[in-house]
Amino acid sequence: MILDAFRLTGQVAIVTGAGTGIGRGIAVAFAEAGADVVVAARTASDLDGTVALIQETGRRGLAVVTDVMVEEDLARLVSITVEQFGRLSILVNNAGGTPPRPAMQTSPRYLTTALQFNAVAPFLLSKLAAQAMVDTDGSGSIVNISSRSSDMVMSSMVAYGAGKAALNMVTQNLAAEFAPRVRVNAIGVGGVATQSMNFVMSNDALRTQYESNTPMARIGTPRDIAAAALYLASSASSWVTGVMLRVDGGTTKPAFDLPAPPLQPTQQQETP
Repeated sequence: MILDAFRLTGQVAIVTGAGTGIGRGIAVAFAEAGADVVVAARTASDLDGTVALIQETGRRGLAVVTDVMVEEDLARLVSITVEQFGRLSILVNNAGGTPPRPAMQTSPRYLTTALQFNAVAPFLLSKLAAQAMVDTDGSGSIVNISSRSSDMVMSSMVAYGAGKAALNMVTQNLAAEFAPRVRVNAIGVGGVATQSMNFVMSNDALRTQYESNTPMARIGTPRDIAAAALYLASSASSWVTGVMLRVDGGTTKPAFDLPAPPLQPTQQQETP
């Protein structure tokens, strides 16, 4: 049966940023497909809520409070997973994100943090996880949660867009180096109804603009992304690696505007 290829029965997954939103949706979907899931984020209470949902499916869930910006936390996350479950099959690098900020207000520190959070941390965790996958399971799958901001020009998104564009290149390079044992793919996420999109969801004008500029005429849901993640994590995509799968409602340009102030001279020049 073709549906069997989408099952994760007996596999063990790590999902970062799994306390809420897309990460929680992916973690629960993987449990529904048969996996035990280790969920990581900085807020213990959020993780406890996700674990409760995982356990409702009949699978095991484990919360590991983790700051992905701390390298020691990443090593500890993988180590605890292997100690508790004996194996690691799947990693979803979902933790990430950088608030919009106009380019002229973006400091070197802000840009560096965006790159660290969105690309460097997933890179470091992917190396640790890939080795654990090969050592304990023989093979595995890594799914990176990227963004359409990585390949579309969006004002006020230079830091976030650069971070996710770097993640795309990390994905492609690791896919080439880790093949054939570990597959590495990414999802180019469009606008999804999570906390980070509240400023659109709660603004009738922005929401109407977003929906009218999206061919599928709606904002995405965490379940939309979870379904794509399940495909990339499972053996259904066993011949797929190094791909960014766009899950964005069909958008080909930004669905809403975040205007940046125009560049102005620092002082008016006197007319000769």
